[in-house]
Amino acid sequence: MKGVTCVVASLCAVSASAYAQSSVTLYGIIDEGITYTSNQKGHSNWQLQSGGASISRWGLRGAEDLGGGMKAVFVLEDGFDPSTGNIGNNGALFGRQAYVGLTSRYGALTLGRQYEEMGDLLSKINAGLNWSVYFAHAGDIDNTAGSNRINNAVKYVSPVVAGFSVAGLYSFGGQAGQFSTDSVKSFGLSYARGPLYAAAAYTYIKNPYTAVFNSVAPNAVSFAAYVPNAQSQTIAGTGAQYRFGNATVGLEYTTTRFKKAFQGGDVRFDNYEANLGYQFKPDLLAGIVYVYTHGKIDSTSESPIYRALGLFTDYYLSKRTDIYAAAEWMKAGGSATQAQITYDTAPSSGRSQGILRVGLRHKF
Repeated sequence: MKGVTCVVASLCAVSASAYAQSSVTLYGIIDEGITYTSNQKGHSNWQLQSGGASISRWGLRGAEDLGGGMKAVFVLEDGFDPSTGNIGNNGALFGRQAYVGLTSRYGALTLGRQYEEMGDLLSKINAGLNWSVYFAHAGDIDNTAGSNRINNAVKYVSPVVAGFSVAGLYSFGGQAGQFSTDSVKSFGLSYARGPLYAAAAYTYIKNPYTAVFNSVAPNAVSFAAYVPNAQSQTIAGTGAQYRFGNATVGLEYTTTRFKKAFQGGDVRFDNYEANLGYQFKPDLLAGIVYVYTHGKIDSTSESPIYRALGLFTDYYLSKRTDIYAAAEWMKAGGSATQAQITYDTAPSSGRSQGILRVGLRHKF
C-alpha cells in the first residue's frame, strides 16, 4: 500500500509539473486619439478615431511544453474599435490571427489565419508598422503594414542559422475540383545580426477579391477599382534597416501587379520608402518618412503617382503607455486626381490631403 501511495504521489507531481509548463497570456493594445484631416470629399474633418499608431486589438497566446524541445502553440487575436466597441476586420471574431501549431529546434509549423511574408517580414522595416498606420504605402497596396491576413494557411518558419531564416506559406482555396482557386503562395528570407535587419519576400494571390478581400473592395482610392476584376495579385519586395547608435535608417522597395485588372490589362504599382528614426532619450522617439508610389495602367498608359511625407514623435509615460503625434501630407500626381492617406476614412476632393493625429496608446 505504501508503494502504491508513492506511485500516486509521483504521478501527481509529474502532472503538476506538466501543467506548470503550459501558459496562456492575455495581451492587447488600446490606441485612441483625435485626428484632423484637411480634406475629406471637399471638407475638413475632426474625428475621435482608434488606431493611429497601432490598430487596437486583444488576444490570447498559449504554449505547452511537449518535451524534447517541442511545444504546442496557439494565437487568437481580435481587432476592435474602442470608439464604438465594434469588432474590426469586417466582424470576424478573431480576424487578425487565429492559428495553432508546433515549434521545435527544426522551426515552427502553424495552421490557420496568418500573415503572409510581405506583412510578416518587410513590415519590420517600414514606418507603417513601426510608427503609424497612416505611413503605409498608398492604402497598404503591398500589405507591408499587414492589413490583410490569409485564411486556410499552412506556414513554416525555419530556425535562425547564422542570422538567416526562411519562411513559406500556402493557403488552400478550398473549392472541390479547383485546387488552386483563391489560393495564396508566399515565401520570404530574412537576416538579422547586430544593427542590421534585411528581408526579401514574394506573395502570389489568385483571385484576390475573394481570396483576401472577402468580396469587399478595400477603402483605398489608389487601387480599389482594380481589385474586383484582377485574376491575380503578385507582390514582391526587399528592404533593410540599420541602426547607427541612436539613429535607425530604413529603405524599402516593393512592386505590386494586378493581372488583367482594368480593361483587360495589368495594373502595377512600385513603392519606394526611406525612413529615419532617432531615439533622443529612452522615453522620446522622433521619425521622418518619405514614400513615393508610381503606378502604370497598361490598357490606358496612365501613370498614377502618390508622394507622401510623414512626421512622428512618441513620448513614453511608462513601459506600457505612450502619447504620440503623427502628421502626413500626401500629394497625388500623374493621372491620379485624388489623394487618400492610408487608414483615412475618405479620399480628398482634389490632389492633396493632410492629416494630424494626437493619440494615447496603452499596451497590456
